[in-house]
Amino acid sequence: MSDANAPWLIVGLGNPGPDYAANRHNVGFMVADLLAERMGGKFKRAQKAQAQLVEGRIGAPGPSGRRVVLAKPMSYMNLSGGPVISLRDFYKVPTANIVAIHDELDIDYGTLRLKLGGGDNGHNGLKSMTKSMGADYHRVRFGIGRPPGRMQVADFVLKDFSSTERKELGYLVDRTADAVECLVTEGLERAQSTYNS
Repeated sequence: MSDANAPWLIVGLGNPGPDYAANRHNVGFMVADLLAERMGGKFKRAQKAQAQLVEGRIGAPGPSGRRVVLAKPMSYMNLSGGPVISLRDFYKVPTANIVAIHDELDIDYGTLRLKLGGGDNGHNGLKSMTKSMGADYHRVRFGIGRPPGRMQVADFVLKDFSSTERKELGYLVDRTADAVECLVTEGLERAQSTYNS
């Protein structure tokens, strides 16, 4: 059980720079951007880690809200673990209070799954985080489905969402942000029963 007063570290996984901004692999950044907007904050470059940060609260207004550090690693996906470890240590965040928001190939597009721990399923961002600190952190998995035909996985995740997918993307990113807030304020079981599809 985690310390009720400990901060949460919510990490949107993605790749930095405008060329990657609308890629499937960057859905973690998209959700983090929406959470920052809801918290009334703007991402700023962190001195303490290779990441952009927003600090604030999620949940009820005032001191009853959960203290949150929202981060977008600026290290590229396959090196996400370094910035996450630096932030975890600086803010003294228990590993059980770390949440990674990421794209997930083995789930149909638009499907959401939340879990604690587990494998990395070939996801380079998770692989780097797990190598740095073990697997006992939360994952909010945003389904992007498998590549069509013979398209390579690397090409698929680094392509923008299709025009059909984009019709629903705003709603799905919004729902994912809701799920993250529910996880932080009400716990994993409640978030799973409400948002796992």
